[in-house]
Amino acid sequence: MQIVEMNEALLTQVAEIEAECFSVPWSREMLLPELSNPLARFFVAVENGKAVGYCGMHNVAGECSITNVAVLPQWRRKGIACALVETLDGRARAENSDFITLEVRESNLPAISLYEKHGFERVGVRKGYYTHPTENAILMTKFYSERSI
Repeated sequence: MQIVEMNEALLTQVAEIEAECFSVPWSREMLLPELSNPLARFFVAVENGKAVGYCGMHNVAGECSITNVAVLPQWRRKGIACALVETLDGRARAENSDFITLEVRESNLPAISLYEKHGFERVGVRKGYYTHPTENAILMTKFYSERSI
């Protein structure tokens, strides 16, 4: 497996991952502007030429916010999500970010466990954040510097 920067040739496959993994997916048209967004960092896990997972974040003034981490169901439990999170973490650190943060459905225990394993802490709850179905989000953050606490 390789992790590469998202590019236009992979957009349709990334949109298909979105559609399979999320109840309110981003479309290809929604993903396209991220390619030219100077604040966006998107990566795709590719196995034998096929996109099997992807992740993205925005870095605004040293504050990184993960938008999505998704892996096709048949490719889960193979370390792909772990590699994607490590890629974002590494990029955030390389860019001297103060912290990296994300929201996760409170029922998504495997994802919460993954993020905790990578040093993210639960720092809050966003009530009714998700729709289809409506659900709270757990806000999780990994701090890199003392001043961001």
